[in-house]
Amino acid sequence: MTQTSNRLFDEMARLMGDAANVAQGVKREAETAMRTQVEQFVADMDLVKREEFDVVRDLASKARSENTALKRRITELEKQVAALGGGKTAADAGSAKAKPKRAPRKRAAASSGDSKPAK
Repeated sequence: MTQTSNRLFDEMARLMGDAANVAQGVKREAETAMRTQVEQFVADMDLVKREEFDVVRDLASKARSENTALKRRITELEKQVAALGGGKTAADAGSAKAKPKRAPRKRAAASSGDSKPAK
């Protein structure tokens, strides 16, 4: 009977091992399917990668600081021009209304025979 019991336990152990292997295979398949679905979902959302976001953020920060420096520089130059008595600053020039230019008048053709004689 001990031999039969051992055989029964061996068969049960083998069956349990096979079941564990099947469960691991199902787990891998489920993970692969889920990963594929998530990747497709993210691709459909058109999300930006973190590295790309960081690069654009750094570019925006650099542009903002350059803009601030250029504003300071313009203000300094306007003060220098005003101190020299050189006229208008950029703020003054922007507030002045420019008159639109008129288009030149068209002259009537003198050589055409259709024109009326002058009185």
